[in-house]
Amino acid sequence: MTMPSWREWLFSAKAFLASMMALYIALWFDLPRPYWAMAAVYVVANPLAGATSSKGLYRALGTIIGASAAVIFVPLFVNAPELLSLVVALWTGTLLYISMLDRTPRSYVFMLAGYSLPLIALPTVMTPDAIFDTAVARTEEIIIGITCATVVGLIAFPVSVGTALGARISSWLDDAADWGDEILRGEGAIPVTPAKRQRLASDIAGLDLIISQLAYDAGTRDITRHARELRGRLMMLLPLFSSLADRLHALKSDGTPLRPDLATLLSNVADWLQSKSVSELELARFSAEINRLESATPEPGWKRLILSSAVARLREIIDLWHDCLTLKEQIAQGRQAGRWMPAFRHRQVVGRNRYHDYALLFFSSASVVGVTFLACFIWIQTGWQSGAGFVMMTAVASSFFAAMDRPAPFIFKMLVWSAISLAIAFLYLFAILPALSGYEMLVLAFAPPFLFIGILIPRAQFNMIGMLLAVNTASFVAMQNRFSADFTSFTNEGIAALAGIGLAFVWTNLVRPFGAEIAAQRLVRAGWADLAETAAGLRQGDYEKLSGRMLDRMGQLIPRLASLEDRYISEVDGFVEVRIGLNILVLQSERKRLLDDSYVDAVLVGIADLFQHRLIRNQAVKPKSDLLDRLDKALIFGDAEPGAASRSVLDALVGLRRALFPYAPAPRTPLAGYVARSPQSELQTAAE
Repeated sequence: MTMPSWREWLFSAKAFLASMMALYIALWFDLPRPYWAMAAVYVVANPLAGATSSKGLYRALGTIIGASAAVIFVPLFVNAPELLSLVVALWTGTLLYISMLDRTPRSYVFMLAGYSLPLIALPTVMTPDAIFDTAVARTEEIIIGITCATVVGLIAFPVSVGTALGARISSWLDDAADWGDEILRGEGAIPVTPAKRQRLASDIAGLDLIISQLAYDAGTRDITRHARELRGRLMMLLPLFSSLADRLHALKSDGTPLRPDLATLLSNVADWLQSKSVSELELARFSAEINRLESATPEPGWKRLILSSAVARLREIIDLWHDCLTLKEQIAQGRQAGRWMPAFRHRQVVGRNRYHDYALLFFSSASVVGVTFLACFIWIQTGWQSGAGFVMMTAVASSFFAAMDRPAPFIFKMLVWSAISLAIAFLYLFAILPALSGYEMLVLAFAPPFLFIGILIPRAQFNMIGMLLAVNTASFVAMQNRFSADFTSFTNEGIAALAGIGLAFVWTNLVRPFGAEIAAQRLVRAGWADLAETAAGLRQGDYEKLSGRMLDRMGQLIPRLASLEDRYISEVDGFVEVRIGLNILVLQSERKRLLDDSYVDAVLVGIADLFQHRLIRNQAVKPKSDLLDRLDKALIFGDAEPGAASRSVLDALVGLRRALFPYAPAPRTPLAGYVARSPQSELQTAAE
């Protein structure tokens, strides 16, 4: 562990200041549980001011929803404990399921609303008349903590979300430029995308998280649209890079070097990617060089089509990169600096559509329903006086990590660090606090541990540990206006909390023993199903949605690959399937403009059969030679057909052949003459 930076110390000091302010205000208003206000600060605290504001708002909304549900359900079912247990379990699981459908900070509203019901309702089942006052007090204490955290975050040396966004964009562009440099200079021109390059898709998730928080930062609200435009273009770059690498590999596969004019152009573009300079003159120069290359003497046969496809991809990459750089400049200014005109205009960028495995999410939430109801049943049957805390911690622990492939290890960490928090609270309650008098001495006593804990929260690898220590220590100390430390009560409550987390750990190990492999297999199968349906014509016009869904699915798959033993899944090139899908959509949209689309139909039927066969066999069945023959015949017919549509169709067919049969030799039958695409053409081309 490296020494804390001054930024981490600053964040820790701000969080501690806000927590002490919240505790003081809650004590001053003589609220029943002022320590909830203190704990709420550490739940929402974030180094970024906008992130603190957004999480604070979501926590407030979640608490209000959960408190309202408690006020409604407790009086209705207080005399039917089994029915109340079922309601609590179903509410927690249902809200958790909704939260897992939204992978933005907004999901916190639903997860918190889910487990806030047992937090508020269960301790009051013996005194149902007090439920309204308890719900109001809980809401007031949470809002006090949120308000203090937000005010301190905005006033004391605020860190803008735009600063973090700019750093993340620069890092992503650096990685993408390195990959582009490898491809353009030949080192990375291989038909299979390395796993470290596929990881760029999953890195977009971090970018999405920051973009979703821009609206909560006063200095960055105006750049939200630009940030979303940039996100779409970054995602579009990935399959285009993959496709260009494949085409360049194909051009050199027979051992002949690239044409000198093409090699020079590639080298110049590589230099430009690394320089990250925004220049309209540079863009115009590259466009002119590409036009000259396209109008030069064509290569013979199959190599001509490969060259045409490679040049088309290069043109798109140049336009996209220019857009990314200009958008980055706009975002760096922190406002919309006038109207922005994209260079990449001849097709849609990748959409923001998400892929959700609804069945797996339902199973995860259902397991939370089961363990919460089981905890309630144990409480009812034993009549345990501290059973409410037992059920609460079971619901919280199982909900908090439900979206993970293997929640059990994280729940176990929660158990360990909660036990450590209990030991710290014991020390304070029975050794330190009895010797103190006055609020000032209390602040001095709390400062050492909470300032140390605070520096852990900004670090990704220690964030969960820091938050657990801060929140649980504040909760276990249970600071109130009148000091009272009852050893028996403290012990019972501590045992109940640890037992609740322990039950969640045991249940999760029993019900969800599988890890990332099941999720990865389902992600791969979902991709096959998408491609089969698209080829069969069931998803026509779904260009933006399909591309966004496929890349999002790949972003979920990449982090799981390292832990898998399945040889095929661990070697998946997700960009290939994205390219196949986009090329299928081009065929579907352009076929109606052809004089004869029977050869296109034969290819689409073959592709649909291939992916249906994979779904049936549940393995990556290799495409048969019959599909290769269909593609080769389609290339011949498409090359002979006049019209603009045929050029788009040819490009898509080339892309499909390279994606499905990357190591197949060139088509055996010579292709007919081919009219090069006009430089001024803005026809839609395949994403290869």
